[in-house]
Amino acid sequence: MAPPEPLPPHDARLIGGYVDHLRLERRLSANTVTAYERDVTQLATFLARGGVGLAAATYPDLRRYLAQQHALGAARASIARRVAAIRGFFAWAAAEGHRATDPSLLLGRPKVTNRLPTVLRPADAAALVEAPRSHGDDDDPIERAVAFRDAAVLELLYGSGLRVAEVSGLTVERVDLDRGRVVVRGKGEKEREVPLSDDAIEAILRWLSAGRPALEADGGSHALFLNRKGGPLGSRDVRRFMERYGHEVLPGRRTTPHTLRHSFATHLLEGGADIRAVQELLGHASVGTTQRYTHVSRSRLFEAYERSHPRA
Repeated sequence: MAPPEPLPPHDARLIGGYVDHLRLERRLSANTVTAYERDVTQLATFLARGGVGLAAATYPDLRRYLAQQHALGAARASIARRVAAIRGFFAWAAAEGHRATDPSLLLGRPKVTNRLPTVLRPADAAALVEAPRSHGDDDDPIERAVAFRDAAVLELLYGSGLRVAEVSGLTVERVDLDRGRVVVRGKGEKEREVPLSDDAIEAILRWLSAGRPALEADGGSHALFLNRKGGPLGSRDVRRFMERYGHEVLPGRRTTPHTLRHSFATHLLEGGADIRAVQELLGHASVGTTQRYTHVSRSRLFEAYERSHPRA
């Protein structure tokens, strides 16, 4: 793979300032900041090949870049995100006086199909969450500890609806097992307190008492969940072991940490929970984001009608 092309120094400084703005002022998540930095850097590289810098780019320049993305077969969702990153960058550049005008104001964003989230049936979600328990009797203390850890993580994903980054970012101090609560730092560094299910409390207790000590390295770590080397458990680690358990108990189904979060929200709404309460539990800034789960629930109602009613 060829090394990335060096950017003109002025463009590199502008992108660095924008990244600082996203991280320190807007306090976006690390993943979002990385994606926006990559998108603007890709635009700057395209412009530099034509001898144009970010400070001098025009609306036609931006249109040519997006046309190239279409020609290369980029997905609509990817292009929509790049447009958002470009708009954000030039709005910031204009506000900070790096440009006199914002050339991105007229950019259109491609419509992205709002696909319904994948949701497991309650029995399938339970089977997935309980899959690590079959490994808890392993004679190897490390494997047993890993099984206890995985069980606690899956209980948090489904029982509390946490994002995978929220789970991997938890520290021991943020879990209050006596009150059955956990303090989560979500998107934009916003904190919220979320209840723990009885099953989650039991799984975390087992992990802390009989699992975590086997993985803890010298010097210790404040992270609630540890990897095999004693360091903080990462989001990739969670995705990896969840995929493995998914193959075990739900072969042929694609399961991700977000699948359990989606299932958490949908099952709450199907059980009669108020949508505003679900919004708070999920940490959504807008109730509109939560409303897509009502569509999933409604589709299941129609499925039940067509399956069960004699006149359907």
